[in-house]
Amino acid sequence: MIIVTGGAGFIGSAVVWRLNQLGREDILIVDHLGSGHKWKNLDPLMFRDYLEKDEFLALIALDRRTILSGFGRNGIDAVIHLGACSSTTEQDASYLVKNNFEYTKQLAQFAVQNGIRFIYASSAATYGDGANGFSDDIGKLNELRPLNMYGFSKQLFDVWAKANGLLDRIVGLKYFNVFGPNEYHKAEMRSLVVKAYEQILSTGKMRLFKSYRDDFADGEQRRDFLFVKDAVEMTLHFLDNRNANGLFNIGSGEANTWNRLAAAIFSALGRPERIEYIDMPETIREKYQYYTSADITNMRRAGYGKPITRLEDAVKEYVQDYLVPKKRLGEE
Repeated sequence: MIIVTGGAGFIGSAVVWRLNQLGREDILIVDHLGSGHKWKNLDPLMFRDYLEKDEFLALIALDRRTILSGFGRNGIDAVIHLGACSSTTEQDASYLVKNNFEYTKQLAQFAVQNGIRFIYASSAATYGDGANGFSDDIGKLNELRPLNMYGFSKQLFDVWAKANGLLDRIVGLKYFNVFGPNEYHKAEMRSLVVKAYEQILSTGKMRLFKSYRDDFADGEQRRDFLFVKDAVEMTLHFLDNRNANGLFNIGSGEANTWNRLAAAIFSALGRPERIEYIDMPETIREKYQYYTSADITNMRRAGYGKPITRLEDAVKEYVQDYLVPKKRLGEE
């Protein structure tokens, strides 16, 4: 049995989709579906059971032996913990600490105490403005200064896990700018690809933020963009490679401009480039990341040797195979 928290979400449902392709259906999905459309990500997928997050945590807190025995003779192979509040603009610090820190602590302790593989989502938001680099070296962990409360909530657990000697027994994954199918429910937290797709269809053009730094022209701000299918392959690499533990960047290892991403979207749609540069909201100007690029040396050292999808190829596949026909993973 594999438990995937956040299994109805963007990366979580993509992980379940890939597990299905690999012949695994003995999956318990844990999430909070709420009143949105996240449930639609589950419709094409195969899994044994579903639990709401609060019910799952209550089972763990009240009787850990029961939850272990309830999932078959072989018990639980792994917990892939991707459930969290991922909003970089969330202002309720208490809410973020409860969902992204306390929740993760409970699951990590549950897994480690029962000899279960534990893989959890950290975030590239922990790197802040990048002044201290983008290395996932645990020795540099305490030097990082996140720019927002979301990043801090992720950093909080990374630091706690290090201080309590867990990072040599579990895997933390620092996801960079992941995009692809199944992110449709994420509202303002969706990638620029899907937002631009909608803008171009309705207006013929797309919008990018102006730059407020002299060393970056408009649209030349850089991000490490990663196709969700690559993110999933990297994630599941640690399911089988159980001797690899610690923190690992999940990115392409390449910093691409928003202008290059925009050009790829227009090309995938067969339309001429029309970009409008708009003012960045003042509320995020001081917290805006102008450059991110994952150092994936540790990932490669951990044995991950697969090629990473070229940005233009990933955008083309996403637009033409999923956005245009309005499909999710599993509906191919």
